Amino acid sequence: MKDYPDRMTAEQARKFGKDVLDIVAQIPRGMVTTYGHIAVLAGWPSHARMVGRTLRYTPGAASLPCHRVVNKEGRTAPGWSRQRTLLEEEGVTFKSNGHVDMQRHLWEPEGI
Repeated sequence: MKDYPDRMTAEQARKFGKDVLDIVAQIPRGMVTTYGHIAVLAGWPSHARMVGRTLRYTPGAASLPCHRVVNKEGRTAPGWSRQRTLLEEEGVTFKSNGHVDMQRHLWEPEGI
């Protein structure tokens, strides 16, 4: 079995999950950030996919502005058509390819 030097312990995973939720709660209305930026802020830069899993499977995450998290190209989550509507209601604009206009709406907090 391959050794993964960045594998989390159970305690680290709990802290990561809490940090992810705390970061998502701070994303301002009309702005978006990426799974990767959140992973960096939480201290685990190679764990962008785990950010998505945290948002999907953590009880209570639905009460947070999870719709403000997109991939690095500005694509919304597959299978969640309401995400675009929620973003548009906040004034987020999309380019002709259906991606969020990241130059206008990317939120990059201190530390990235």
